[in-house]
Amino acid sequence: MLIRWTVEAAADLDNILEYISDARPETALKVARRIFEAVEGLEVFPRRGRKGKVAGTHEFVLSPLPYIVVYRIEREAVVIPRVYHGAQNRP
Repeated sequence: MLIRWTVEAAADLDNILEYISDARPETALKVARRIFEAVEGLEVFPRRGRKGKVAGTHEFVLSPLPYIVVYRIEREAVVIPRVYHGAQNRP
């Protein structure tokens, strides 16, 4: 399966990494790598996440990081609509 990031998810990731890099640039690179590796794993195991709060979505918790990747499985792609911090209010 292909992985498709929406504009909103890409912006979420940019915001996360910008926030971290203000204090610790090296940590931001590690977090980015961890998020991308986790998402790449969805190509092979797209149902590895839990059922999402929004109908038709799944959520992949990136433990020990405090981030949640929201995704939906389409015919030939895993679509990432959002990436949240676990403490954020979200739908």
